[in-house]
Amino acid sequence: MISAITHIARLTRAAFVFAREGVFGVVDPSLVPPPGQLALRLARIVERPGAKSGPRLSRALTRLGPAYLKLGQFLATRPDVVGVIMARDLEALQDRLPPFSQAEAEAAIATSLERPVALAFASFGPAVAAASIAQVHRGETERDGVRRSVAVKVLRPDVGARFRRDLADFFFVAHQAEIYSAEARRLRLIEVINTMSRSVAMEMDLRLEAAALSEMAENTSGDPDFRVPAVDWDRTTHNVLTMEWIDGIALSDHARLAQSQVDLPELGRKVIQSFLRHALRDGFFHADMHPGNLFLDDAGRLVAVDFGIMGRLGVKERRFLAEILLGFITRNYRRVAEVHFEAGYVPGHHSVENFAQALRAIGEPIHNRTAEEISMAKLLTLLLEVTGLFDMRTRPELILLQKTMVVVEGVARSFDPKLDIWKIAEPVVREWIERNLGPIGRVQGAMSGAGELGRVLSGLPAIAARSVAVLEQLETMTREGFRLSPETIAAMGRTEGRKSRWRALALWIIAATFIAILFAVRQL
Repeated sequence: MISAITHIARLTRAAFVFAREGVFGVVDPSLVPPPGQLALRLARIVERPGAKSGPRLSRALTRLGPAYLKLGQFLATRPDVVGVIMARDLEALQDRLPPFSQAEAEAAIATSLERPVALAFASFGPAVAAASIAQVHRGETERDGVRRSVAVKVLRPDVGARFRRDLADFFFVAHQAEIYSAEARRLRLIEVINTMSRSVAMEMDLRLEAAALSEMAENTSGDPDFRVPAVDWDRTTHNVLTMEWIDGIALSDHARLAQSQVDLPELGRKVIQSFLRHALRDGFFHADMHPGNLFLDDAGRLVAVDFGIMGRLGVKERRFLAEILLGFITRNYRRVAEVHFEAGYVPGHHSVENFAQALRAIGEPIHNRTAEEISMAKLLTLLLEVTGLFDMRTRPELILLQKTMVVVEGVARSFDPKLDIWKIAEPVVREWIERNLGPIGRVQGAMSGAGELGRVLSGLPAIAARSVAVLEQLETMTREGFRLSPETIAAMGRTEGRKSRWRALALWIIAATFIAILFAVRQL
């Protein structure tokens, strides 16, 4: 009871901020039921002057604090949930906040490393960047008389408690939406918030970001065009991450790139091929590859930083990606449709032929355009839109891949507007297909399948024993019937009654809040 009231109070404040920043002004009233239209009209009354200009939702989320800001960044990767227009608004959301004090940062480091900052670092400077979860300082370490520059990432004080509070509100909204909305259930809003919750939990344990750096360093150790900073594990804990300082040119600094006479088309090739290798070959990719997170070092290699958001693809998802790309290139729409059904992404009651027809509507326009006009990212975006018509359930890992590909493709084309995305991607995609779907891949798949079959056969005795126990229980229930005690029935009735009363109370509180806002504004 108290929990529901607390959620409603905090969400009412959030709704007021949304109203003040004009967020509800972008909602089409014709798509909202009559009671909702009244709420929209009330919300428009409290809009502040000038709220109609600029990215409204981004402003509101920034005002509401770190958890809402992170929610906006996460939803920018989910156009299937918030729509394409809203996702584009959220792409402009900058995760930049004022830094917390140097004294607080040094105290947090001393507590976490269990030694004073002066003993851990030869020098420790002020913050050079600050975001919703952590901020970064430049420092130096000394060993055997040699000094090395390092980047020190420190969590914000008490950030975990605030995120847990706001995430509880998000779960409350998602749960209520799935109770009353079939569309919310299709979009799996609870799972969306679950995914965000897991992502934030990983971002707030800097040891996990260090582990991601280490894993990608192993994956890319043989790549001539890509590397990641080295981790200083002796100065890395839950709240502190210390790694190599990168002195390269940021890919967002086009002026320095031009002064250094960098081969820009070649740089675009490195960006695209590196990302595809990570996604297809490794199944582990950097999911926030905007230009500010990418540097070019003195050896001409790309260096990525900020590994808080990572994406993973299993073998099934990698095969799916490679086959649909190859299918669109060869105009084999029937095969692309079959891949969706084989992967279980589209329910079996739909027609493969009808789905292939819808895919043709996406693919055919590609073959009437020049190479530089063809966008792989746009292709995947259209594909995800079409699959919604065929009840394809949300696949967060594929949507994160698609969103990252949009960013990567944009970065590459900023260096070469005439970039032939398919020609550059072809060697990486073909290499993966030949390695995994060709003769060698089939032999390895057969060996893996044999191993799986062996494990299943070894477990048959235990499976048989459990099956017998279940059958005995079913036989008992069939003979004696399934009974509910009067106490159980009464308890179920009381629970449902309480739910109904609290839902009604919640609606009345929200309505009363909007009425109070309306009277307050009229008195101004």
